[in-house]
Formats: sequence, C-alpha cells, structure tokens
Amino acid sequence: MTESELSALRERAGNGDSTALDILIELAGERGDMDELRRLADNGSSDAADQLIELATELGDMNELRRLADNGNITAAEQLMELTEE
Repeated sequence: MTESELSALRERAGNGDSTALDILIELAGERGDMDELRRLADNGSSDAADQLIELATELGDMNELRRLADNGNITAAEQLMELTEE
C-alpha cells in the first residue's frame, strides 16, 4: 500500500469511516507499526488499543504496556503483570 493510499485511509477513518479504521488497524498490526496503532488508540479506538497491547506483549515492550496501563487500560496492566512475573 502506498503512502498516498494510507493517507486516504487515515482521512476516511478520521471522518468516521469504521471500515477504513479497521483496515488501518489490520495493516498496522501486520507491519508491526506501533506508532500507527498508538495514534489510533490514543484517538479512542479500542480495537487499535487491543492490537497495540498484543504487539507490545509479543515484543516484550514493557514501556508501552506501562504507558497504556497508566492511562487506565486494564488489559495492558494485566499483560504487564504477566510479563513481570516471568
């Protein structure tokens, strides 16, 4: 997917197009693009937050999980506890 196509998807998602948002989340997850997932999650997408938590857990990114947990995400807090217990 070209940067132009990604920009168009971002614009559509920003205008409330849930299909475009779902595609962005899927693409970001496939690419391991934590910045994109973080941006989408910070803008209120719980699906992006879930994908971000999954990716951060796979990568062992404690800082990202801590950031999400500090912002009230219970799932991130649970994953963080599991990783610190290992």
